[in-house]
Amino acid sequence: MKLDEKPQMMIRDVHLADRPRERLIRQGASSLSNQELIAILLRTGTKQESVLALANRILTSFDKIQDFQYATLEECMKVKGVGQAKAVQLLAAVELGKRVHRKDSRERYVIRSPEDAANYLMTDMTSLQQEHFVALFLNVKNEVLHKETIFIGSLNASIVHPRELFREAVKRSAASIICAHNHPSGNPAPSPEDIEVTKRLVAAGDMMGIDVLDHLVIGDHQFISLKEKGYM
Repeated sequence: MKLDEKPQMMIRDVHLADRPRERLIRQGASSLSNQELIAILLRTGTKQESVLALANRILTSFDKIQDFQYATLEECMKVKGVGQAKAVQLLAAVELGKRVHRKDSRERYVIRSPEDAANYLMTDMTSLQQEHFVALFLNVKNEVLHKETIFIGSLNASIVHPRELFREAVKRSAASIICAHNHPSGNPAPSPEDIEVTKRLVAAGDMMGIDVLDHLVIGDHQFISLKEKGYM
């Protein structure tokens, strides 16, 4: 060790009552920081650093914790000290969290308002790095039959041809459709292009006898309904 280097504090040096697992047992999981939760998943650090230090480096390798849901095995393993076993543990925990927040597939999700549709889509769409145009296909009871990504575009364009959307609607025997796309900038304000695409889809739906009920623009944990804004 160099003379100017400080010795690395290991988890065994932390008082027993202050260790993440013991704190979780005593105070509950919600009391722990993101760093501490990741440390519990990792279980051990390396010879050079504690599990808490390793957890902190994993966190700082992403811009924000929400980006972690899109991490790949390879991206996790690029962090020094994270081998395949630790990467697998992390990704398994992320996937489990996603599934917990999804509606039970045996109980169809009913959409009664733009907020219902936004709540259904927000977790998956709010942190995407490219624009994704997604459609929810509904039955006559406004229950979600199917969710489909129709188009993935550049950061500033979302061009969708009506035939792609309504081909899937006919396939699913949908009575109506709710469209949504994200703005990676985080600002959900609709562009002139968004409004034009919406009008084209509504007109095509009128011809097909399949209502386009709304088009949501999703930003950073916020959304705008083009229906509520009077654009359709």
